[in-house]
Amino acid sequence: MEKVNELAEALELDKNIRLEDIPGIDLYMDQVIQLFENTFSGSTRGEDGKVLTKTMINNYAKGKLFFPVKNKKYSKEHIILISLIYQLKGSLSIGDIKKVLDEVSEKTSQGELDLEKFYSGYLDIYDKNNDKFKKDIIERAEEAGAEMAKLGEQGTDTLEKALLAASLVNISNTYRKAAQHLIDTLKP
Repeated sequence: MEKVNELAEALELDKNIRLEDIPGIDLYMDQVIQLFENTFSGSTRGEDGKVLTKTMINNYAKGKLFFPVKNKKYSKEHIILISLIYQLKGSLSIGDIKKVLDEVSEKTSQGELDLEKFYSGYLDIYDKNNDKFKKDIIERAEEAGAEMAKLGEQGTDTLEKALLAASLVNISNTYRKAAQHLIDTLKP
C-alpha cells in the first residue's frame, strides 16, 4: 500500500482554529466564513466542498446551538462554538450537537465558563488524538497488509486499501456510537 504517512499528512489533521487565530475583535459573518475557509479548505472532498456557509451559520443560530449574536457580529466565543460545531457535525446530528453544547453555550453567555480555557483543553485533546491516530493508522495498515498477504497472489493494492477503509469505518462507527451513548446520558 502507498505510504500511510502520506495519507495522514493529506488529511491535514494539524489544521484547526487555534485561539491565536481568532481576532480580538468581533467579526461579521463573511469574515467568520473566510476564517474557516482559510483554515479548512484543504480538508474538504473535491473542489465544490464548502467548509461553512451563511445558511449553515443561520441554521446553527436558529437551532440555538450558540447564544445570540449582537449587531450581526460574532464574538470570539461565537467563533469557538462554531468551530466546535464544525468538528462535531461530521459525526453527530444537529440535535446531538445541541445537547453537547447547550450547557457550554449557556454557561459561557452567563459568564460562568471560561470558554477559551475549555476550548484550549479541547485543542490539547485534539492534538493528542491526532498523534495517537498517526501511530494507530500505521498499525491498521500493517494489519490490512497481513490479511492481504494471506490471499497470496489474489491480493492487490486496491483490495488492501478497501480492507483498510472498512477497518477505519468500523473504528469510526464504534467511536461515534460511544459518543452517542454519552450524549444520550446528558440532561435535555
